[in-house]
Amino acid sequence: MNREYDVLIVGTGAAGLYGALQFPENVSVLLISKRELPLSNSSLAQGGVAAVLDTINDDYQLHIQDTLTAGKNKNNLAAVEVLVIEGPSDVLKIKELGVDFDLDASGEMQKTLEAGHSRHRIVHHKDSTGKAITDTLIEAVSRRANVDIYENTLLYSLEKTEDGFLAGLLTEDGKSCITAAHYCIMASGGIGRVYQYTTNSAIATGDGITFAHMLGARIRHLSWIQFHPTAFAAENDRERFLISEAVRGEGAYLLNCKGERFAHKYDERGELAPRDVVSNAIMLESIATNSEKFYLDITHKEPDFVAERFPMIYHKCLEEGIDITKDWIPVFPCQHYLMGGIDVDLSARTTVDRLYAAGECSHTGVHGANRLASNSLLEALVFSRRAANDILERMKTEENKPLGEHPVSADLSGKQLPHGYRTEIRRLMQDCHFVIKKPEAVPGNLEKAREILKDLTEGGYEINRDFIEARSLAAVAVIVLEEVMNENDAE
Repeated sequence: MNREYDVLIVGTGAAGLYGALQFPENVSVLLISKRELPLSNSSLAQGGVAAVLDTINDDYQLHIQDTLTAGKNKNNLAAVEVLVIEGPSDVLKIKELGVDFDLDASGEMQKTLEAGHSRHRIVHHKDSTGKAITDTLIEAVSRRANVDIYENTLLYSLEKTEDGFLAGLLTEDGKSCITAAHYCIMASGGIGRVYQYTTNSAIATGDGITFAHMLGARIRHLSWIQFHPTAFAAENDRERFLISEAVRGEGAYLLNCKGERFAHKYDERGELAPRDVVSNAIMLESIATNSEKFYLDITHKEPDFVAERFPMIYHKCLEEGIDITKDWIPVFPCQHYLMGGIDVDLSARTTVDRLYAAGECSHTGVHGANRLASNSLLEALVFSRRAANDILERMKTEENKPLGEHPVSADLSGKQLPHGYRTEIRRLMQDCHFVIKKPEAVPGNLEKAREILKDLTEGGYEINRDFIEARSLAAVAVIVLEEVMNENDAE
């Protein structure tokens, strides 16, 4: 691990894995995964991938317009055009790699409808599309001789040098090393663990965004956070199980505590309005009914269809005592996705030379202020490919100089991290920056987050997984709430 690599990729979701596959055998790649390879937000994605694969019944302009409408027209139009026009070829490439997309009676990829889409264009593998994609990509990457893969490896430092980076890595057995690379693609995922409840995996603590910020990379719109309206309303689990948008796309009703449909009171698109609209409707209805009891009802559909179309959701809900073919599914909004992040251009380049970002940790401008359903996996594929292609073009014209001598390890010892910092950060964020914002609470919560970050930065704590994640969450909270403060002051 102390060797010198051409490219370091941080993260093993769809963006990191697909990006690694773009490099030929003469380019050395180190791919690091904070936990086990299959654990990522990409793997948890249920609904599918949105792509215009049928230009007779659909077209690029419709997909572009749907994306802009969902994003409140705050999207980067050029990035949306790249996503929509180039995306279908990447979907076909991963199909060739072996992703088992569901097929219709004619043998074509089956397409479903999700909220905010004007056409059936979401291709899927049952209700576990993300897992089907990442499992296939993991298998393909594992066969590449030029790619070294390290699981359970934590990035604890990232230092910029003239011609690359020095990355401090901490392995599962507690050993540290410092590895050099000429280029770095940050594909580290989202920030879900900054909230009390999230659909994100346990690794989503904003580490990559924090390291990029520490290097001076521009971070944009980190306060643009999407809350999914229909997470399973578990009593205790911080990691909420997602009830896919596709369930509503297949006709499920959204009910209040009285068993009444209500979504049409808040938007004419009803249950199929974009996620932020439906989440907001639930919160307003919660105030009106003085209840947080909400449900999805798909019991009017044929039981066999429901169980076959949504096998993962069906079995997961059964584990919770809910038979979705007979019972209403308890749901409530929770944190789901980040639209902002490390700011990049159309080639996924950040404002730091040789540093790229792709996937949820990046801000391409594709999603605007609200992501359209099933555009996330597409963005991960398109822009990780573009990042890799840009690196390959640079390598044709620029000589990669040896990165020189560097330390092989570092002293990570220090004081023990006190308990409670992460819990407090989650409370602060949930309190003031949830679906319905509380601007009056932001100044006080920001000051508390700053105090935590200051102590973590200057306190001399031992550098380990707990410390890195706590510092990342504190940094993310500060960036988000500072952004909100600035927006409030501007108004």
